[in-house]
Amino acid sequence: MSSDSLTLPPGLLEILAKETGQDLIELRKLRDQASSSGQSFDRVLLTRGLDETAILRAFAEDLEMEFLEEFKGVQVPSAFVDNVPLSFARAHNMVGMAMDGNELLVACAHPLDIHPQDDLMSMVPCSVRFALAPKGEITELVNRAFRHRADGVEDALGDLEGADIAGLAAEINESEDLLDVANKAPIIKLVNSVLFQALKLRASDVHFQPYTDRMQVRFRIDGILYDMEGIPKKAQDAITSRIKVMGQMDIAERRLPQDGRASIRIGDSEVDVRISVVPTAEGERCVLRLLDKTARSYDLEHIGLDEKNLKTLRHFLNFPHGIILVTGPTGSGKTTTLYGGLTEISTGEKNILTIEDPVEYQLDGISQVQVNTKKGLTFAAGLRSFLRQDPDVMMVGEIRDLETAEIAIRAAITGHLVFSTVHTNDAPSTVTRLIDLGLESYLVSSSLVLVIAQRLVRTMCQTCLTWVEPNEQEIATLRAIGVEREMLPEGKFARSPGCEDCFHSGYQGRTAIYELLPMTETLRELVMNNVSAAELKRAAIASGMRTLRQDGTSKVLAGQTSPAEVMRVTQLDII
Repeated sequence: MSSDSLTLPPGLLEILAKETGQDLIELRKLRDQASSSGQSFDRVLLTRGLDETAILRAFAEDLEMEFLEEFKGVQVPSAFVDNVPLSFARAHNMVGMAMDGNELLVACAHPLDIHPQDDLMSMVPCSVRFALAPKGEITELVNRAFRHRADGVEDALGDLEGADIAGLAAEINESEDLLDVANKAPIIKLVNSVLFQALKLRASDVHFQPYTDRMQVRFRIDGILYDMEGIPKKAQDAITSRIKVMGQMDIAERRLPQDGRASIRIGDSEVDVRISVVPTAEGERCVLRLLDKTARSYDLEHIGLDEKNLKTLRHFLNFPHGIILVTGPTGSGKTTTLYGGLTEISTGEKNILTIEDPVEYQLDGISQVQVNTKKGLTFAAGLRSFLRQDPDVMMVGEIRDLETAEIAIRAAITGHLVFSTVHTNDAPSTVTRLIDLGLESYLVSSSLVLVIAQRLVRTMCQTCLTWVEPNEQEIATLRAIGVEREMLPEGKFARSPGCEDCFHSGYQGRTAIYELLPMTETLRELVMNNVSAAELKRAAIASGMRTLRQDGTSKVLAGQTSPAEVMRVTQLDII
């Protein structure tokens, strides 16, 4: 709904100014911009990088709507799940929260989207009351609510019986819609149904693994692999061919590994898929990495940073020059942290360039370049070109070699803010890694401003979470991460025994634990003297740095994760 068709109530701009801290004159300009562009006012505010929560609070106050922050333990009513398609809920960021008699409370993220609200009211067999809530919270609840809906996988497997499997795998559209399976061949319907189920369960990867008697489907959810359906062996080649066609690969080549990309849709939502096929003794093995653009939130306040760490990071994000490094193993959320930082400073006043391998998600207002080593476009070559593009901020996906490191440091010293990643175990060892690459210690000392080490831990399932007094075995585990009984709030800690919502694992979703190392004058002197990583770590802790394990411990005390998770990801973090 465009703002020119909406008479803005008096006081909205004043409330927005109070909530967001934005100047009234600037808000009037944005209102006029919304009116002339046909975009809704709330969406224009979001594109300018203003805090979503503050915007929604302002609209909620002005429109006299409820603002919802607490989503823990919410069970989406069946009136919503049974009547509203998943594609609609995700496309318009709406989810049912509770039933009060014959009234359904629905949370939405865009207060001025009147037409989707009218459409939803016509779908459900009851009256509807709308409230406002952040998009990220709604997306997560939608994914959780629809996971138990019939996926069509069993039906698609049934359709395989007696079907002529040969030659059914070649049909493909430019952007396949997973919901459009009505007139599809059985193999296509099966693959689409598996991918649809994977997205509903928040899977990051789908494995089609061949065995002697079957092809096993496996999903990686929150970093852990789960076995799902087994597919008859006779359908293996057709499924592999179908996946190759999706990724525009050579279906006749079965002896060499192949890589491809595809784009699939769920209604209005686009999902990028990276596909890898490798030959094994039992047949070709396919792994699909799902990159769901609509389910991601790059907001620094929602990725696991506590108040102190968030304040520290924001301080350094506003530096005019220097290098900010994020470190951790593959799959530890480094890219999400970097994207969160870039999104925060992408206000339209800065020229921001990134070179990545690969570009996983498109960020508004940021120029992103894909590495292409065959054409000579490496991290180093891209960075060198960026220096001629009048940049304010640059991100290089990874510092792998001396050449890239030297260009990044030269850029930082000559007045640019540079973001990058390195593979090390903790923040202090990142400094020594750069020197080991061949950089002079004085260059590292003068250019590095902040190092962030991180790991991902699974979060407790809120559906089955209970606060209990620990038994002797649990006390021993708590002591192993530095928690004594008297530190527990009211002598209790969080335990999730497992339920249907979390596959009986006790966990649902992930958050990050962090170790932030600002480069103080004391640490710069130590770097100049080429001290060891262990000495740097001791000095950093003495100056107030909290280690990964200590940050994990605070999340255990808050009931966000378990002692076993913190132990699992911080085995090397011994002070």
